Amino acid sequence: MNQLVKPDEIIVIDNNCQDNTIAIAKKFPVQIIKEGKKGLIAARNKGYNSSKYDLIVRLDADAIPKNDWLKKIAHNFYSNKSIDAVFGPLVFYDLPLKTPLYSKIFYALIKLILGHNLLIGPNTAFKKDIWMKVRNNTSKNDDLVHEDIDLAIHINKIGGKIFYDPELINYVSGRRIRNNPYSFFIQYPVKLIRNIISQR
Repeated sequence: MNQLVKPDEIIVIDNNCQDNTIAIAKKFPVQIIKEGKKGLIAARNKGYNSSKYDLIVRLDADAIPKNDWLKKIAHNFYSNKSIDAVFGPLVFYDLPLKTPLYSKIFYALIKLILGHNLLIGPNTAFKKDIWMKVRNNTSKNDDLVHEDIDLAIHINKIGGKIFYDPELINYVSGRRIRNNPYSFFIQYPVKLIRNIISQR
């Protein structure tokens, strides 16, 4: 709501919410859409398919973007008409070292493996028409893939251009690293490897 460039619409997906998120969201001029099938992919796809405008911008519920975040995203697309998607680094705002360095190293490694840019869920924007071209081919199984990387793989497969903007920083919670390091450092990489192998 505090963005310098105002969004045309804000969609909040209620994916069987059990806390006060929806009650809070109802205090703002947002569109709340229910998705009964539990899971990140089902919720994400519901939002993407429900969007009405040319650009889809995604962030997670724990993200705290600076007020120029949408302005930077818009600048990327308006200054470079050839790109289909853009993403940027993350900073964990509740961990001791608040730096985008971790995510920048991660992106560089994954790009080396994939041979092209990835996308990162809490800091991603792309054209609606590129989503319409790939949505039927993307995985619908949260257990098999990281949905953001899977989306990037399919965009690349049809010749789409993904741009990395190192200045497009978004701020997210590091609670998964702090509270469940096994999930972040073991399960996440194993799933990532499976994701990449499945697309070879």
